[in-house]
Amino acid sequence: MSVLASDTAMILAAGLGKRMRPLTASQPKPMVRVAGKPLIDHALDRLAEAGVARAVVNVHYLADALEAHVLARKVPQVSVSDERAQLLETGGGMMKALPQLPDPFFALNADNIWLDGPKSAFYDLSRRWKPDEMDALLLVVPHARAMNFNGPGDFHMDPLGRLSRRRAGRIAPFIYTGIQLVSHRLLRDAPEGPFGTMLLWERAIAEGRLYGISFTGLWFEVGTPQMIRPTEEALTGG
Repeated sequence: MSVLASDTAMILAAGLGKRMRPLTASQPKPMVRVAGKPLIDHALDRLAEAGVARAVVNVHYLADALEAHVLARKVPQVSVSDERAQLLETGGGMMKALPQLPDPFFALNADNIWLDGPKSAFYDLSRRWKPDEMDALLLVVPHARAMNFNGPGDFHMDPLGRLSRRRAGRIAPFIYTGIQLVSHRLLRDAPEGPFGTMLLWERAIAEGRLYGISFTGLWFEVGTPQMIRPTEEALTGG
């Protein structure tokens, strides 16, 4: 039996990539190359290394190029959730793809780059997963392990791992990495059309069912062209 809580991940890849302009004028953000390969391949390679067998990738902006690229992969096996007609944001994107996703499933952003700690991020999430207690388990990272990041943070975490949102005027000690393990319960009674995952997280926080674990590796924010070079230097040691 696999040590992973799920054999499937959804990669959220449908965004417009506005912060990455001008590199995204002619290519979707997940196809922007960092350290010799497209951003999305960093995520797909990590899934393959961890033993995640399937990935569902949503597409919208310049969808044909992204779809052709990901469907050419063999491991993990990739299927597409087509949002060409309407960009559904993170929550709506997961809802549209839900028929392709087991319970639970991993979800991650297409522009994630990270270096694992002693175990893979997906193993660490799986080991901590308690479906009776959790609607979602987020991989969060302290500021010291978040490269290129200079914001105030996203979440506070209590001693049991329950998350709460950053309080106004405060620095939150943990940053969301864009990687989570999600129960179908999180998506129950979701609205139709586009909406962000925060809507569902807020309900889970109120019910005491949004949890986090602190990442033991290094996570890189790669949201703008200026962040590419320092990321590449860190990854290659030069």
